[in-house]
Amino acid sequence: MSRRSRFLGVCAAAIVVSLALSGCVSWFMPPESSMTSTPTEEAVEPGLEPFYKQVLEWSNCGDALQCATAIAPVDWQNPEGDTVELALVRQTARGDDRIGSLLVNPGGPGGSGFDFVSDSVDYATSEALQSQFDVVGFDPRGVNRSTRVTCYSQPEELDEYIYGITPGEKGSDDWIAASTEASAQFAQQCSEQTGPLLGFVDTPSAARDLDMLRAALGDTTLNFLGYSYGTLLGQVYAEIFPEKTGRLVLDGAVDPAASEFEATKAQAQGFERALNAFLVDCAGAKDCPFTGTTDQSLASIRTLLDRLDASPLADTDGRKLGSATMFTAIILPLYSQDNWAYLRQLFTTVMQGDASIAFDLADSYNGRGADGTYAENQTEAFIAINCLDAREPASNDRMREQAAELALAAPVFGPQMSYGDPGCANWPVEAKRDRVAISAPGAADMLVIGTTNDPATPYEWAKTVAGNLDSGHLVTYDGEGHTAYNKSNDCVNTTVDDFLLKGVVPSTDPNC
Repeated sequence: MSRRSRFLGVCAAAIVVSLALSGCVSWFMPPESSMTSTPTEEAVEPGLEPFYKQVLEWSNCGDALQCATAIAPVDWQNPEGDTVELALVRQTARGDDRIGSLLVNPGGPGGSGFDFVSDSVDYATSEALQSQFDVVGFDPRGVNRSTRVTCYSQPEELDEYIYGITPGEKGSDDWIAASTEASAQFAQQCSEQTGPLLGFVDTPSAARDLDMLRAALGDTTLNFLGYSYGTLLGQVYAEIFPEKTGRLVLDGAVDPAASEFEATKAQAQGFERALNAFLVDCAGAKDCPFTGTTDQSLASIRTLLDRLDASPLADTDGRKLGSATMFTAIILPLYSQDNWAYLRQLFTTVMQGDASIAFDLADSYNGRGADGTYAENQTEAFIAINCLDAREPASNDRMREQAAELALAAPVFGPQMSYGDPGCANWPVEAKRDRVAISAPGAADMLVIGTTNDPATPYEWAKTVAGNLDSGHLVTYDGEGHTAYNKSNDCVNTTVDDFLLKGVVPSTDPNC
C-alpha cells in the first residue's frame, strides 16, 4: 500500500477526469481598459480594508488571458500578520452584455483553478457563460501558484511517500506502525518546509479568501461554479457569507457532515459501481482483457491486486507497482466513461507483466511529470487541507473493524481504502472545521448537481446537500462519471446556464 492511497477516500480534483484534456482556450484579446479592477466600496471589519479594497492589476499572460496576484492575510483573525499571495487568471467576457465575474474551482482539495481555466476554459464553462462572465480561475491558499504548502524539497522523497510500499502484512501492528511513522515524518517535513501557513490552509480560510476576491473584482455578490471539493468550498462560503451569495452551482456535491469513514465507505462503493459499469461495457469491446461474468472479472481484479501486494511489479525506472498504486491507476479512468479505453489497456498490460501504463496513470493522478518532478503540489496540498478540515482518532482495533466493514461493502476497492486514519493522526496543527451539515440560512438559491453513478462524490451526497441547504435545488443527471456540467447532456447544461445567466431556478428536479 502506497502512502498516497490512504488519502484517496476524499474527493479527487475534477480536473483529472479527462486524460485526453488539452488546452481549449480560443484566441481573444481583452481590452486594455479592463487591466485594473474596481473594488466594491462595501464596509468591512477593521483591519480588512487593505485586502477587500486592493486593486488587482491584470497583465496579459497568453491568448485570451489575463493574470493577477491578490494578497490575503495568513490568519483572517489576525489580518495585520503575515500574508499570502493568491494567483488569479481570467478570460474576460467575450460579449457586450457582461454580468460580472464567475469564479471557478475544479476540486481537490489541491486542484489548480488557475490551470483549469488557463488550460481548458471550454471544458470548465460553456460558450454562453464565457460570453457574459469574466471566467476567473484561482489557486486557493496553499496550492500551486499561490503561496503553497511544501513538504519535500526533493522529488525522490515524495516518490517514496506516494509510491513506497509499506513493509509487513497489511493491517498488522507492525504494518500500522510503519505506516504511522511514515505519515509522521511527512507531517514533520510539511511543518518545517511550510511554516505557519500550514495551520491556515483550511476551507473556512479559503472561503474568506473567496469573499475578498469577490470584492476586489468588483462584484457585490459571488457567482461561483464549484466542482467536487469545490462544492464544499461553496457551501462553507454560503454558511459564512449568506448575504453575499449570488448564483452558486455545486457540481459533484460533497456532504460536509459525512464522517471520514462514512465518506470512505461511500466512495469505495461508488468506485465499485463504476467498475461494474466498466466491466459490463468492456464485455462488448474487442480489446477487453476479461472473459466470463462480471462477478468473475471482479474476482480476477481482486486477485490481481492481492498478487501485486505479495509480489510488486517492477517498472523500468525502478519503482515497484503495488496494489495501492494500481488502485490509483484504476480509479483515474473511472472518473469519466470517455477514458475507459485506458482502463482496458491498463488491465491488459499489467496482466502481461508491464507496469508502464499503470505508472503513467498514477503519475497523471499524482501530478508527477515524465522527468520525475512535480510541477504542482497537489498531493501535499490535498493532504494538508484534508487534515486541517477534519480528522478522526486512529486506533488499531477501530481501523480493523472498519476495514472488515469496507471489505463487505466493496470487496474489490474496500480493502484498498482501508487503514487511512494514521495519515492525519500526527498532523502538527489542529483541525479547523467540524463535520456538520450546512444549511446556510439567508443564502441565495443554489443548484446542487448529482450524477447517479458518480464514483467520487456519490449521488446520495447531492441529495443530502440539496436537502440540507435552505436554498438548495437538486439537479439529477442519470449517467456515469464524476460531475456533469458541460460534459453530460443539454438538459444539465441548459439548466446551469439559465441559472447562472438569468437566475432561472428549476421548479422541480429536471431529472436530466
